[in-house]
Amino acid sequence: MKDRIYITIDGVILWAEAGQTIMEAAHDSDIYIPHLCYHPELRPHGSCRVCTVKVNGKYMASCTTPAENGMEIVNEGDKELTDFRKAVVEMLYVEGNHYCMFCEMSGKCELQAIAYRLGILVPRFPYQFPVRDLDASHPDIFFDRNRCIKCGRCVRASRDIDGKHVFEITERGAESILSFDSDNGLAGSRLAVDDRAVDVCPVGAILVKNTAYRLPYGERPYDHEPISLDNWPDG
Repeated sequence: MKDRIYITIDGVILWAEAGQTIMEAAHDSDIYIPHLCYHPELRPHGSCRVCTVKVNGKYMASCTTPAENGMEIVNEGDKELTDFRKAVVEMLYVEGNHYCMFCEMSGKCELQAIAYRLGILVPRFPYQFPVRDLDASHPDIFFDRNRCIKCGRCVRASRDIDGKHVFEITERGAESILSFDSDNGLAGSRLAVDDRAVDVCPVGAILVKNTAYRLPYGERPYDHEPISLDNWPDG
């Protein structure tokens, strides 16, 4: 049996298993921490920083920080922490081309849902409107770089679950891009429609063709309730 430790999140004392991250301990106690790059099936990555919490007064990524006995953690209700998370999400919006009103993922998109949860209506930063390409060459899958937030979920799922290494993030910083295992786009890749890498995308970047509007607006997970562990598809 694993050793048990206790941590405090927003004044609530909860038990956790030694070796768990703060994110894992929180989820086991039905406490939602906003996140985009984190997924319970995948190795923690710590790239998006949306899951940042305050640990004993210091900002730390909850998906990669091990829970330690006696930690005092702030997740909700802190103005500075909320503003930090909002800034991160706002930067993701202005660095891409996210047109939520016209997107077939509206109501199912985690980026959109977290923005609503944080109260974001208009980003504080100027839009960059980058020129990004689309790839419809695959017989079953459509890829839209405009929506890709480079969270790395598909990279890790393809590598660790599918065993294919279809995706990889190449280049650095603002020039980074999601690349495929083929010189001629998805058409020449080993990606299959039933790969886990296709399902874990939190936005509308990887889409299965001919499925976009099967679930009508008004019946989607985040149409009526804020994103939480109760309606997070993989929670």
